[in-house]
Amino acid sequence: MPSSNQGNQGKGRQGSANQGGSSNRGFASMDPNRQREIASEGGKAAHQKGTAHEFTPEEARQAGSKGGQAAHEKGTAHEFDSEEAREAGR
Repeated sequence: MPSSNQGNQGKGRQGSANQGGSSNRGFASMDPNRQREIASEGGKAAHQKGTAHEFTPEEARQAGSKGGQAAHEKGTAHEFDSEEAREAGR
């Protein structure tokens, strides 16, 4: 007698213990340090290949400003004391 999933051999998630729950597979489930290592390797490869995005000074300025604004809104921005501000301004 043929099985009920004939034609679906090896496909789908039938019988999976993780249906509807979190998975222990994939990039998102990895340790953050391992994710960073993999992303770094990808960035290095893109630079070697010549396909990586290179920020212009204006793009970098805008990105930094946007990040600073977000950090202030979240309350996680570093607050400089007067000495640190003087040093950063040099």
